[in-house]
Amino acid sequence: MSVKTTRIRGVRARRPAYNENVSRDQQITAVALAAAIGAPIAAAAALIPVQSQIGNTNVALVLVVVVVAVATLGRQLAAAVAALSAAAWFDFFHTQPHYSFTINAHDDVVTACVLLVVGLVVGELAVRSRRHKAAAVDGSNDIARIHAIAELAASGEEPDFVIMAVAGEITQILALRDCRYEPYSPVDRPSARIERNGEVTLGQFRWGVDTMGLPTKQVELLVDGGGRHLGRFVLTPTPGQPIPFDKRLVAIALADQVGAALATPQSV
Repeated sequence: MSVKTTRIRGVRARRPAYNENVSRDQQITAVALAAAIGAPIAAAAALIPVQSQIGNTNVALVLVVVVVAVATLGRQLAAAVAALSAAAWFDFFHTQPHYSFTINAHDDVVTACVLLVVGLVVGELAVRSRRHKAAAVDGSNDIARIHAIAELAASGEEPDFVIMAVAGEITQILALRDCRYEPYSPVDRPSARIERNGEVTLGQFRWGVDTMGLPTKQVELLVDGGGRHLGRFVLTPTPGQPIPFDKRLVAIALADQVGAALATPQSV
């Protein structure tokens, strides 16, 4: 993904792909919900001709598989809707009286209830498994980012180029609208700051960035090197976009690479 950058000593990075990522996420959610509503009814209807041969228990098992398939899209709401839909259409197509949401037989009531509970539980497990896998991949990508920037700094690359690369990475990691670097000055600094421990402060107050996102229009991320402040990244956050703790730590680690590059004497 390309990141537009302008100005070197005041490096500015923009993340034009943010809206694209949001749009893709919304599309996946829409597809998952559509599948959650449509797939169970299609499967339940398709099983009508063989229901007498395989029995209601096996019909219910097939519908659980459908719920799991929907849950693999990673949307918790869609998994729950699929479980409810599967139970409802099992009732409608496969219990007496047919084509009614009434159940006469006690065994069918039990099967429908078990289908609903198992569908909800298995769907939730599938969603969690997908999230854990995505988190593992995301964590691996973050390590790769830090390693790539560290290699860039260790290779003796010009600090301006390291700054530009880090600005682009931080913009993506923190889902920012804008990110620029500027030399350190104790005056005219943003009121909000990402501290070295990963906490975000607004004046004297800690800010709940995990749920509310970064505060204000600009947030400061200091760049330290040689035991002193060398500069800062000025971050323009996306309003209301939560930033996980581990992402903030990655941003701090990347800023430290800039500090190391700036503090290292450049050969002439």
